[in-house]
Amino acid sequence: MQGLKRRVVYITLYEAIAIAATSAGLALMSGQGLGHSGVLAVISSVIAVLWNLAFNTLFERWEARQAVRGRSVRRRIAHAIGFEGGLAGILVPIFAWWLGVGLWQALAMDFGLVLFFLVYTFVFNWVFDAVFGLPASAAAQGPALNVALER
Repeated sequence: MQGLKRRVVYITLYEAIAIAATSAGLALMSGQGLGHSGVLAVISSVIAVLWNLAFNTLFERWEARQAVRGRSVRRRIAHAIGFEGGLAGILVPIFAWWLGVGLWQALAMDFGLVLFFLVYTFVFNWVFDAVFGLPASAAAQGPALNVALER
């Protein structure tokens, strides 16, 4: 599966799980109700979808120019850190405003979510690629097969 269809399936699956996890996490960390936290989770999800489209488009453009094909552990870690780091920079001020807390407290809350999402993003991408195959930008050229654990 490639192109827009791949991105739509990826984002839908990823964000459905993310909304549930974020709602519960924010409710626990903020002491506010699941409903209030759930609205923030949906807002975060919309922002994350837009960031996901932008980040993955740029990442895949960069990836397509690399001499080494495939997605090694190192490349997957770089992807997860880049995505989550950029998203945290966008979401922390929104968390502070919505939850009525200072930026440091919002950053601390976001840090807990970032730790979860770093692992979640890494695992989700690995499983997604195993189920749906690698995107064209990471696929080996010619008849060579991609190995799940490279380098």
